Amino acid sequence: MKIRITPPERIDATIQLPASKSISNRALIIHALSKGDHSLENLSDCDDTQVMIRALHAQPGETIDIMAAGTAMRFLTAYLSVTPGDRIITGTERMQQRPIEVLVNALRELGAHIDYIAHEGFPPLRIQGTTLTKSHITLPGNVSSQYISALLMIGPTLEKGLKITLTGDIISRPYINLTLQLMKDFGAKAEWLNEHELQVEPQLYFSTPFYVESDWSASSYWYQIAVFSKEATITLPGLFEKSYQGDSQVAHIFRSLGVETIYGDKTITLRKNGNPTGRLEYDFINQPDLAQTFVVTCALLGIPFRFSGLQSLKIKETDRIAALIKEMRKLGYVLHEAEGSILYWDNERCEKSDEAIDTYEDHRMAMAFAPACLVLGEIRINNPHVVTKSYPRYWKDLQKAGFIIKEEE
Repeated sequence: MKIRITPPERIDATIQLPASKSISNRALIIHALSKGDHSLENLSDCDDTQVMIRALHAQPGETIDIMAAGTAMRFLTAYLSVTPGDRIITGTERMQQRPIEVLVNALRELGAHIDYIAHEGFPPLRIQGTTLTKSHITLPGNVSSQYISALLMIGPTLEKGLKITLTGDIISRPYINLTLQLMKDFGAKAEWLNEHELQVEPQLYFSTPFYVESDWSASSYWYQIAVFSKEATITLPGLFEKSYQGDSQVAHIFRSLGVETIYGDKTITLRKNGNPTGRLEYDFINQPDLAQTFVVTCALLGIPFRFSGLQSLKIKETDRIAALIKEMRKLGYVLHEAEGSILYWDNERCEKSDEAIDTYEDHRMAMAFAPACLVLGEIRINNPHVVTKSYPRYWKDLQKAGFIIKEEE
């Protein structure tokens, strides 16, 4: 399936974003470990969260298929390690190519019973839930923060608690802090001891009512729309100025591109205000999910950029660095990669292609490229259904804002 998107002349819209997937998935694991009866309110309706909900209801002996949900694979691997019963966890072909050895080795070191079913270091996994007896592990700080979060969340269930030592540079620290904050909301004692050590006390979670805020990552596409539009006022309810989410930094970065964020009571309004910077350099080590948004935005605004801290993009739903280079070339922009973690553009152009944008089973490829129609007049996108992974209503919300979306063969 392919869609063609054309933009409206002006935009004045109020858009209810999906609830935060990052918060929803962490809250679901913690809530399950608390074994309480309070409900979680405003959970995300995206594929990843629905997969997590189904998996948490799986019975011993069942095979759990998390499809393309990387967060679910990592969080559930740790959760199932401390949950009684024998289960197999698997996913899509791409998921079975995404490495999980670092997390499995750490869990095994703590005493977990995990076996690889097909290829060493990759899903699917057979996990026999058991009591983990060790309490201290050391990991490189540059591994996925989801590995670290997965371990932290099971920490309170360990007999002696859990101490994690991280060596070298630590990436995506805001996601670790998000996990710590949510753990504390459910009664855990978890904190940084110093720059490189985390400590979780052996104190069980308690059940508590919890409301999930809207997703700051999803807001980034509406910031794009605001900056590309000739005239736009966009209101996004459910976002907090003081947010747990590291991707709330999107407001600060877009300020340098000419978008003002007006904070209200649990809501924000976006308006164009001022001229964008002439060049943007930014280290996305703490906000890697925003990278695609800013690559597309800066190039179409004619703003040269150099973005670093992108090493984790290579193991996402696709190799996002390679995908961005290929798809931006279709729009006439020649991007370059350096050192496996840097993507830059220095005004180099090439001939445009009339090919549709490919999405690579990656929701953020579809959503980051769609607003480009405001600059290009229209854009065509292949396999647009991928947005259900994190933002199922994305295309309907664009139509609500006045965009015209038509299916093509």
